[in-house]
Amino acid sequence: MSELDPAHVRSLLRGELGTPYLYATETTSTQDVLRGSSLPHGAVAVAEHQTEGRGRSGRRWDDAPSAALLVSVLLRPPSTSALPQLSLVAGLAVAAAIEQETKTRALVKWPNDVLVDGRKLAGILVEARPDEGWAVLGIGVNVAVELAELPPDVRDRAATLGRSPADLEATLGELLRHLERRLAEPAPASLDALRARDALRGRPVRWAGGEGTGAGIDDAGALLVRLPDGTPMTLDAGEVHLGS
Repeated sequence: MSELDPAHVRSLLRGELGTPYLYATETTSTQDVLRGSSLPHGAVAVAEHQTEGRGRSGRRWDDAPSAALLVSVLLRPPSTSALPQLSLVAGLAVAAAIEQETKTRALVKWPNDVLVDGRKLAGILVEARPDEGWAVLGIGVNVAVELAELPPDVRDRAATLGRSPADLEATLGELLRHLERRLAEPAPASLDALRARDALRGRPVRWAGGEGTGAGIDDAGALLVRLPDGTPMTLDAGEVHLGS
């Protein structure tokens, strides 16, 4: 039986997310399964291996077959105003699921990563067409990954839960339950939770064209930073790296 057996997983999914549940042992990307489809809100695509997995800015996402949780969720947001914060809300859901399963403290690194002990455990990708009324939320979590098997360029900054492939199903169920709750809560509550898990606050950060210190998250979900001369600045897009 597959570690993500469709019949068993469906028995674990009781909320609005997970119907239909689309499973493949291998696919190009779970994002491709849902992008532009006519499937309803809450459809979920899961694969044990992606041949063309991707992250932000078109970068490749390499996975360890049957060891990482690779899932995409089709969302049909009520308004486009929710789109900018989707990756952060998903990060909260991942962090909560991880803590419930392992009691390991997880932080959200703006705009789309989840860190454990300063290392990347999960990555999030949002692809959306607001004019067509859909967004696809992709999440990859290193559940049973052996770090030694990862490419050298990511091994030193990656984290793993160090669990068994048999735990993929339970992690998926917890993740979708937390994600459904987070998607339904008011924005102020999500922002408060994000600020409590902010991996960048008070830390030296750098981005294309600048560096400074993380200074929190504003009410629109943008990152606040303070430049070396004390000038405040807001970043609403792009990538930010820890360290000067």
